[in-house]
Amino acid sequence: MEKTDPLIYSLIKRKQTFYKVVPFDAAKDKLLLMNFTASNTDLSDDILTDVQKFSNYIENLLQTHDCRYGIGGYNERRTIYTRSEVFNDYKNAVHKKNEVVEPRTLHLGIDIWGKAGTPVSVPMGGVIHSFAFNEQYGDYGATIILQHQLETIVFHTLYGHLSLKDLNGLKPGKFISQGEVIGHFGEPNENGQWPPHLHFQIIKDTRVQKGDYPGVCKIFGA
Repeated sequence: MEKTDPLIYSLIKRKQTFYKVVPFDAAKDKLLLMNFTASNTDLSDDILTDVQKFSNYIENLLQTHDCRYGIGGYNERRTIYTRSEVFNDYKNAVHKKNEVVEPRTLHLGIDIWGKAGTPVSVPMGGVIHSFAFNEQYGDYGATIILQHQLETIVFHTLYGHLSLKDLNGLKPGKFISQGEVIGHFGEPNENGQWPPHLHFQIIKDTRVQKGDYPGVCKIFGA
């Protein structure tokens, strides 16, 4: 999206009015910018392929730096997606001569890494668009998508890697108030086998997607 995009303009104009997505006290809580690109040589295959070791890696980093959350990831080209076939389109692609099929590695959302059970709140009021348990290894796990409107602009927010119990009682069209807790950071067995965290993403158009939307795209491919 360009800087002149009406949605970006509306979000920036109202940024002081949005509720915190996770509990955070700027006076005492610290954030750690996390790096999941190839430049982070500490992330070995041994860590990435073992969710407990991966979780320990995140937890130790946060403790070492005395930070409540790890954060980052938008527009980051990540090596961590090699751990899952969810992001490898090669198997399902229709191959052409001399074609290079590119895996998806460019992250489109913001990740907030922290403790399982951390509550997730809605930054602005909206309605339930859709939800699903995307249980494939490396996927979102429990996922909720909300629909919002700013003046005449309709857009969506996605909350991925939640607790499975957060899907109970939901139905499309249900109104969710600003600041209402919509979910919690899920455990690996319910969040797609990832260390506990939230994937938060703003979406202009979900098209026909329900309960799911790509959070990672290709760098060069269509």
